Amino acid sequence: MTQSSRVASIDAFRGFVMLLMMAEVIRLGSVAEAFPDSGFWEFLAFHQSHVSWVGCSLHDLIQPSFSFLVGVALPFSIASRVARGQSRGFMLGHALWRALLLILLGVFLRSVHSDQTNWTFEDTLSQIGLGYPFLFLLGLQSVRNQLVALGVILIGYWLAWAMHPLPGEGFDYAAIGASADWQHHAQGFAAHWNKHLNLGSAFDRWFLNLFPRSDAYVVNGGGYLTLSFIPTLGTMILGLLAGNWIKADLAPVALIKRFLVAGMLGLVLGQLLHSLGLCPIVKRIWTPSWILFSGGWCFLILAAFYAILDWRQCQKWAFPLVVIGMNSIAAYCIAHLIHHFTVSNIQTHLGQNIFGIAGAGYAPLVEGIAVLAVFWLILFWMYRRKLFLRI
Repeated sequence: MTQSSRVASIDAFRGFVMLLMMAEVIRLGSVAEAFPDSGFWEFLAFHQSHVSWVGCSLHDLIQPSFSFLVGVALPFSIASRVARGQSRGFMLGHALWRALLLILLGVFLRSVHSDQTNWTFEDTLSQIGLGYPFLFLLGLQSVRNQLVALGVILIGYWLAWAMHPLPGEGFDYAAIGASADWQHHAQGFAAHWNKHLNLGSAFDRWFLNLFPRSDAYVVNGGGYLTLSFIPTLGTMILGLLAGNWIKADLAPVALIKRFLVAGMLGLVLGQLLHSLGLCPIVKRIWTPSWILFSGGWCFLILAAFYAILDWRQCQKWAFPLVVIGMNSIAAYCIAHLIHHFTVSNIQTHLGQNIFGIAGAGYAPLVEGIAVLAVFWLILFWMYRRKLFLRI
């Protein structure tokens, strides 16, 4: 593989991640509710939804995978810019501009159905934007310094949360939107990572109220946090390491072995921290154990895509994923902006009951497949005309 060649596995993996995100329109949870005795639909519904707190589903791996792939692509982006004669100062300026656009695009998409700008920063794009300048600077450093930065994030972020005081006797849980007896609260040391009762929530109750809003910010209902951009940076650093390995032009078998070892190490270490009660695996607040655990899955999935697409050169089947993966920002915006527009127009032209053609229970599935097909056709049209939305 030359440095200038495009790595098919990166585009396909990114396309797979974005397909999972766009496929939310299929609403497998609604199908499962219509067939409560079906373990098949229950299984699919579980993996198309986020777990309540501790644990992991396939859907929980979307955001870390997308963040991981930002890191994977960075060494190639830096090499391309250096080849075009861009200085480090110019590249840093572009990185800062890109970060700002990602943050603001995230805010814009969260504000589409609001009466005013919704100044929160917990979504995928804003989280990546907040960490991207630091990732870029690390991309210019040695692998040793990248590993040191990862260690500082893992240990420093864990320590900061561990030192945050736990609620004492007589604590007013309702005042911060929390419940004292929520079934997913951990006991003992792991309680430092309980929903709404942690360092990140305390930070947001101060930070997010600095922005104009109609009502005072108390909590994010899902437990998501602004400060999660710090451990998200850790996930992007794991991707950066993977990108360095790919760019180093290692033998395919040696590269795949590295991915597999890194993946298994991440899974084992993350699960060990969780099992010992030192740090629970929680995606919603991006705990250090989640960095390792989800990062492990990212390495393993990348190994599979690389082995099939770039080593064995079996690429034709992945074309639909590549179409999405090469236009991931466009796919993200399409999924957030034109869902209801697409549904209403399909019904206008094909009939209000078109989605019930297979029965009421399958209507959400039929609707979702139709919408997903429209999304893909738009991206295919853009692909054919080389229209790629870049930030």
